[in-house]
Amino acid sequence: QVQLVESGGGSVQAGGSLRLSCKTSRYTYMNYYIGWFRQAPGKEREGVASIGSDGNTRYADSVKGRFTISQDNANYTLYLQMNNLEPEDTAMYYCAADRYWSRIGNYNNHDPPNYWGRGTQVTVSS
Repeated sequence: QVQLVESGGGSVQAGGSLRLSCKTSRYTYMNYYIGWFRQAPGKEREGVASIGSDGNTRYADSVKGRFTISQDNANYTLYLQMNNLEPEDTAMYYCAADRYWSRIGNYNNHDPPNYWGRGTQVTVSS
């Protein structure tokens, strides 16, 4: 069974930092690609960050240089370190998993990942 549990969201002022965690099961971590996504009110869901099996990372242009994705192989956990947060980063953040890398690394709303966590809210005030 695929398990994805996000945590670490909260409310911060612009310029602040948060670290999100996506805790998975061993089965999920070893068999699926996992990435970070977000959806702001009134906007489409978008891909934020992903990390491939080769360790290469991808980021949305809007977060490059501010967000860092990392993983803890011992604890089957994916992280998203978010620095210098902006009000435009306000959204529900999700981790999602799929067996196909394209659904994680090249996200589009017409072919999204199959498995999603419940999300964690990030609110950035100006």
